[in-house]
Amino acid sequence: MAVPVSLMGVPALARTAAERGEAPAVTPYCDDGDDPTPPQMEGPYFKPNSPRRTSLIQAGTPGVRLTVTGYVFGRACRPIPQVLMDFWQADTYGTYDNVGFRFRGHQFTDASGAFRLTTVVPGLYPGRTRHLHVKVQAPGRPVLTTQLYFPGEPRNNTDPIFDARLLMNVRTVGNAKEAAFDFVLNVPQ
Repeated sequence: MAVPVSLMGVPALARTAAERGEAPAVTPYCDDGDDPTPPQMEGPYFKPNSPRRTSLIQAGTPGVRLTVTGYVFGRACRPIPQVLMDFWQADTYGTYDNVGFRFRGHQFTDASGAFRLTTVVPGLYPGRTRHLHVKVQAPGRPVLTTQLYFPGEPRNNTDPIFDARLLMNVRTVGNAKEAAFDFVLNVPQ
């Protein structure tokens, strides 16, 4: 059985079709559906009307490159296409662009519920650990506002907003980082 390109490298669920004598289909990983992704505060730096883009990097952007990938699922572990995802973050120096739209952008999940964001590892600023902000909205459903965190950060222990349930799975690949996080929205699908 050929694995769709969009699912290559994605772990399979332990679902069986033994009663029919079929091998289980390769599907993206999903939580068992009872734990939607926790919300978090928006913070003071959100700006509406961000440009549509999957890369927040511009020519000459300093910092460690970061690619974040994942899926958006409903509680029933079915991927949700066309989910609006609006990302914003500090630059590598811990500064937010409050005038323009540097390190801000939105995109939509593809037909398999997948997303991919290219950016840089955000810098630190007083009182916070490294994090990415995101708003996630399935078509016609309420908005989930939350934040994603990096494992092993010393400030995770002192940031009062930090939530370990929002840790991304991060690995170093050469001089860059790759992160994965799957969202589970509180919708029945």
